[in-house]
Amino acid sequence: MKKIAEYRKLLEVDHKVTLKELKNIYRNVMKDTHPDKFNNNEDAKLEAEEKSKSVIEAYHFLVSINPETQERYKEEYTETITKSNIQDFYLEKSILTVQHLNGQMFEYIGVPRNTYIKMVNSDSPSRFARRHIYGNFVYRKSGEAMAD
Repeated sequence: MKKIAEYRKLLEVDHKVTLKELKNIYRNVMKDTHPDKFNNNEDAKLEAEEKSKSVIEAYHFLVSINPETQERYKEEYTETITKSNIQDFYLEKSILTVQHLNGQMFEYIGVPRNTYIKMVNSDSPSRFARRHIYGNFVYRKSGEAMAD
């Protein structure tokens, strides 16, 4: 959740921002911080490159957790969490990545380490996730596993 707050602060948006508003804000911020604006000042150009990378990362992350984006994947997500068991999962920096047997992958933001440990020790990680993860944490689609 700290990550989400930092990204919102960087782009100066709140949780109610629409995708269209987010896109406009992103474009305006990138116009102001684009490294090409600082061709005559190498230090300013390097600083702008770092800021641009942060802005791009924040934008893509906020788009991925936006309610409009999640609505687009809702049917696929619901089918995955109700019908496909978990194949693999891991926690890194409070982000729980879950890969399902159908190949879908989702990230759950802000999962405490003790919740992850309980999931590892549970008889059924899929059942544990249905009870304690799904619907309790902000999530985003993180891709699909490659077929072997």
